[in-house]
Amino acid sequence: MRGINRNIWKQSLRIVLSASVILSAGSLFGACQAEEDGYRTGAKVSDAYVNPDAAGEIAKEDLKAVGYQYDYDNLSYDLVWSDEFDYEGLPESTKWDYDTGGSGWGNNELQYYTSDQNAYVTEGNLVIEARKEEYEGKGYTSARLVTRGKGDWQYGKIEVRAKLPAGCGTWPAIWMLPTDWEYGAWPSSGEIDIMEHVGYNQNNIHASIHTQSYYHKINTQKTSTKVVDGASEDFHIYSIEWLPDKILAYIDGEQYFSFEPSKLKKSPTYKEWPFDKRMHLLLNIAVGGDWGGAKGIDDAVFPVQMLVDYVRVYQSKEISALVK
Repeated sequence: MRGINRNIWKQSLRIVLSASVILSAGSLFGACQAEEDGYRTGAKVSDAYVNPDAAGEIAKEDLKAVGYQYDYDNLSYDLVWSDEFDYEGLPESTKWDYDTGGSGWGNNELQYYTSDQNAYVTEGNLVIEARKEEYEGKGYTSARLVTRGKGDWQYGKIEVRAKLPAGCGTWPAIWMLPTDWEYGAWPSSGEIDIMEHVGYNQNNIHASIHTQSYYHKINTQKTSTKVVDGASEDFHIYSIEWLPDKILAYIDGEQYFSFEPSKLKKSPTYKEWPFDKRMHLLLNIAVGGDWGGAKGIDDAVFPVQMLVDYVRVYQSKEISALVK
């Protein structure tokens, strides 16, 4: 701890346990109308994300969940990664990659994610466009951009200014997944949903986390919802502050979600807090699926777009020094 402000650090806890993996899928369709309750099913089944060898037991020495408690009053943040989209053409290849395919993505989604046909940069915005069109056996196309391998972080502030699509059956998201999946397949290694929106609840914005102990299949998912009038008519800033012992979510600077496992369990382990490992950012529009399509799909709304003005990532030197 030499050379570090000791007021920042109070204690750390390391617990070693084994892991198990739970995946789920399902489907539901009906008439398009608002409902108050919903959830992301979230099992991201794809070659990019689920390593079959990671399922089941993992060597105990590889499963080390670390929880910290800090005094955050004097933290400072520096910009470490950004895309202002102040250019024309395809998204910058040094910052973004694509997840492609039409596997349903563990949520029974109906779109095929293309590599570069459904995402482009123009007039200062990244445009992600979902279309009603036949492609590779699917009835819709869209794009899912990822920073994996080009932007991976442990802790920080992630801020995205975006304008969301409207229409029943649309399911845009700004979210994070683990880069290394050190605690096993979903949900054991965690997921952070910075922003989710489903078109049949037009003014509801959701923030969530998923872990082995907290996810919808066992009725323990941690989610908050905020009503934003005209959510698809204006740009809004969706952000999280990801700290070593808690995650906070904001819309336009107003906090509406907090996840702090030490308040839920005396000695949290990786099952409650897998968020001590690198994660990367995803931006996408899904079509239909278990949640997004729960009230049907209005094909008349397509094509729809999510516009992203900027993505900015900040990190604290004080926290980075402590967790190296």
